[in-house]
Amino acid sequence: MANKLLKTWYQLVVNNFLAIVAVAFATAVLRRGWPFSVYGLAGWLQAQRPVHLVTAVILMAAMAKLWRARRPQDVYLVEYGCFRPRPCFRAPFATCREHVHLLPYLLADKESLNFAIRLLERSGLGEETCVPYSYHYMPPDRSLDAAREETELVIFSAIDDVFARSTVTPADIDVLIVDCSIFTPTPVFVDMVVNRYKLRAGVQSLNLSGMGCGAGLVAIGLARNLLQVAAPGTHVLTVSTEILSSQYSVGSERAMLLPNCLFRMGAAATILTNSPERARFKLGRIVRTMTAARDADYRCIFQEEDDRGIRGVRLSKDLTATAGNALKRNIVAFGPLVLPVLEQLLVALSLLKRKLLSRRRGGSKVRLYRPDFRTAFEHFCIDAGGRAVIDEVQRGLGLSDEDVEASRMTLHWFGNTSSSLVLYELAYAEAKGRMRKGDRVWMISFGAGFECSCVALECVKPAGDADGPWADCIHRYPAGAAPRRRNLIDQTTGA
Repeated sequence: MANKLLKTWYQLVVNNFLAIVAVAFATAVLRRGWPFSVYGLAGWLQAQRPVHLVTAVILMAAMAKLWRARRPQDVYLVEYGCFRPRPCFRAPFATCREHVHLLPYLLADKESLNFAIRLLERSGLGEETCVPYSYHYMPPDRSLDAAREETELVIFSAIDDVFARSTVTPADIDVLIVDCSIFTPTPVFVDMVVNRYKLRAGVQSLNLSGMGCGAGLVAIGLARNLLQVAAPGTHVLTVSTEILSSQYSVGSERAMLLPNCLFRMGAAATILTNSPERARFKLGRIVRTMTAARDADYRCIFQEEDDRGIRGVRLSKDLTATAGNALKRNIVAFGPLVLPVLEQLLVALSLLKRKLLSRRRGGSKVRLYRPDFRTAFEHFCIDAGGRAVIDEVQRGLGLSDEDVEASRMTLHWFGNTSSSLVLYELAYAEAKGRMRKGDRVWMISFGAGFECSCVALECVKPAGDADGPWADCIHRYPAGAAPRRRNLIDQTTGA
């Protein structure tokens, strides 16, 4: 107990070292000038020329105003909403197995057929994940009408939810950002939303595509940048989704079968503003790292045609390693912005130790200190692109099973919903009643390119009710039916 108390006081002193030094310096100055009186100060002011006093006041006011003008405005998350699929969209294992055995292009390739079945069994997905109507047909309906029908269902449902959970109305929206990686119809998604909700003519709109699972946090980062320079009270609506009907691969190549088995329908919408009124979360640091300069990373998630001319999205067997390397690069920039001073000091000391021992034999093998991000965050929302990705991030960051519970359970219940996934994980933490005022959240997403985005949030006001995408099932979690298994992405080249 004494050691724990001593460590707590030590961390408090180190993390507030500059403030302690400032207070000590101010105390020393006051002691040297003590005693002083109000009458003495009034006399000193009377001795000054009025023009000098007026000039000093004007300069101080101007400097304060200039500082406020140059300081970026704080950005807040007012509310978020998620699409909650109905039971009729469920795709249990029995249905998936039956469909796999009925697909002619897989029946001709027994190895790919067995691979698809093994992938479904070991993917980490549960019996309640949902797919659009088009996937329930044999063969799957890949038409434009099917994709539009899915688009309107998931996007409008998520937007309806976020408006219902907040006091913001469609007339209050100033900027609209919608992201979807593959399907891009004409008119685009933002036009569909403007038409449905009759947004005002002056609304600014942006449509993002081709970024994969990382597009959701990219959209939030873009909204943050816009709000920091916008007029106070500006509202931004972001919508993140992936339309599955248009991307179903009808080939037998293993690397292109992965998206068919892992991705499920979903969408999420957020309302952000630069006014603290009605805010639920405050946005903190946002860092985005791209590694597209490396050819292997660039082709890690790649849409192309196979040898038979069938289009699909190819996932590389090196996806988990690529995600781990991208996260390491991102942490180099993100860590110093969010970690306590003590953790940064320990990292610096380990770097110095490696540098000093680098000239000795074996000195380069000195392990660097791994910072404990649990000192900076209480909740973690990791892009659950698959069980292997969660395992890699958990191992790399030294997180506990409880830290990654939201990610694993979201993958189990909803599957991989792409760019909207981290908001389903945030909803899980709130539905479990674990979110408290002042709690900090770390969101991590990976996307095509390859890229990694990290967003920090601070809870301002926890959810007042348990309503949300987990309302009907949160009592069943955490589920014990999602044990860890080996990396299935590696099976794209064998096994």
